[in-house]
Amino acid sequence: MEKDLSNYRKSYEKGELLLSNVSDNPIELFRDWFVEVDNHFNIDEANAMTISTIGLDGYPKSRVVLLKKYTFEGFVFYTNYNSEKGKAIEANPNVCLSFFWHAAERQVIIKGKAERIAENMSDGYFESRPRGSQLGAIVSNQSEVIKNRAVLEEELKALELAYEGKDIERPKYWGGYIVGPVEMEFWQGRPNRLHDRIRYKLLEDYNWKIERLSP
Repeated sequence: MEKDLSNYRKSYEKGELLLSNVSDNPIELFRDWFVEVDNHFNIDEANAMTISTIGLDGYPKSRVVLLKKYTFEGFVFYTNYNSEKGKAIEANPNVCLSFFWHAAERQVIIKGKAERIAENMSDGYFESRPRGSQLGAIVSNQSEVIKNRAVLEEELKALELAYEGKDIERPKYWGGYIVGPVEMEFWQGRPNRLHDRIRYKLLEDYNWKIERLSP
């Protein structure tokens, strides 16, 4: 089977990104962009991001997760520590996050190191989740092979009965990571494929070096 996609083209004309109007800190620019795309563009789950890890088999792998918090320290998401991605992070904490907000013609790429957040922070977020999501975190042995979907559904029914009227405690194998950035790149689509690319690199003195990259 073959399908030629060479005629797929789009002209990017919704904005510009200039060195003269960016923040000294990339987290501030990320905040400004996130607030703008979340409030003014029709984007479902603007917090959806792709995380890439280096697997135990040596291959990179990317998948979409949800950003749950960002601070000057980094970007927080939650997962099963025993999952494929969790095992990959434990073996090699160097990861890449990326956001693509197509409606705004913007992309952000973040290189950084992932580490587990404090257990009380994971506890607090777990308690805020819907009850079904709490039970789902217990039911799913994430990334493991299962016989069929019925296995999950039967396990969920059993847990619903077991926890009826009871609080659900966060399993120790489920929690958050924070990715501390060492490099962040902001991409704004422009006409004629002459896109704007601004890169921040973290220096040894914890200041950021800001550079414009060729598209």
